[in-house]
Amino acid sequence: MKILHLDTNHSLLINQLKEAGFQNDENYTASKKDIETIIHTYDGIIIRSRFAIDKVFLDKAKKLKFIGRVGAGLENIDIDYATKLGIKLYNAPEGNRNAVGEHALGMILSLFNKLNNGDQSVRKGQWLREEHRGVELDGKTLGIIGYGNMGRAFARKLRGFNVEIICYDIREDVENSDATQVSIQELYEKTDILSLHTPETPKTIGMINTSFINKFKKPFWLINTARGKSVITSDLVKAINTGKILGAGLDVLEYEKSSFENLFSSDKEIPTEFNELLKMSNVILSPHVAGWTVESKEKLAQTIVDKIKTEFC
Repeated sequence: MKILHLDTNHSLLINQLKEAGFQNDENYTASKKDIETIIHTYDGIIIRSRFAIDKVFLDKAKKLKFIGRVGAGLENIDIDYATKLGIKLYNAPEGNRNAVGEHALGMILSLFNKLNNGDQSVRKGQWLREEHRGVELDGKTLGIIGYGNMGRAFARKLRGFNVEIICYDIREDVENSDATQVSIQELYEKTDILSLHTPETPKTIGMINTSFINKFKKPFWLINTARGKSVITSDLVKAINTGKILGAGLDVLEYEKSSFENLFSSDKEIPTEFNELLKMSNVILSPHVAGWTVESKEKLAQTIVDKIKTEFC
């Protein structure tokens, strides 16, 4: 079987697939249009986020048996059409869930203790102790939306912090010893910190908007290590300005391109609300790297290898 690798990944991925008897071709620079002229000769694709695998592409992939996405989500693939064609889809949320959980926790602790602001003030020669007095995580209620691989891993990281962990999910009976499943209404009433761990779907795009935010009984902190399009940035900025949201840790942004590799398309102007977000001292930003650790790079690749070998070896 021939596999086309469209993004660079950990070397173990190609090495182990080669040992298992697969032919591996690498093409990391050709345009999508050029790839479409050769894809009919391949049985499998390994991709990260280089471009979207849409219906036009899939119609040209006459021999394709599987697509492996070295990442947690599959939103850059037309899942319904690929499934209709009988193409197996493999992703690897097991590979970076630990990294995402640690990153989300790190954002909360940094926000609560004003670590970024304190660091910057000391570097400027300022010793502002009262201005950087923090708050404690102990005793807070943390609400998780989306209790799958990522949500569960994050909840597990919070053991020992003496926080009440509640979760809301569209599936029933997902709670475990780390979190109690609640109704959306109870989430609104109890949450001090809200953390998103949902995929990008029609239901989650624009989910965090003014109407949603105003349903929470208490001002709360927002953490998003999931997908940027879940949060309407202009509504978030308004909520921070009014104090409805106390601060935010954002690893992903509404403006990301679908490949996740770039923030803005070159022909787009930077939105006004994003410039305002950049000036907020109670907001921490990172470039979609919550699941992007040295260890997760290896684990993501290994997960994909294992799934392919289980099915085809």
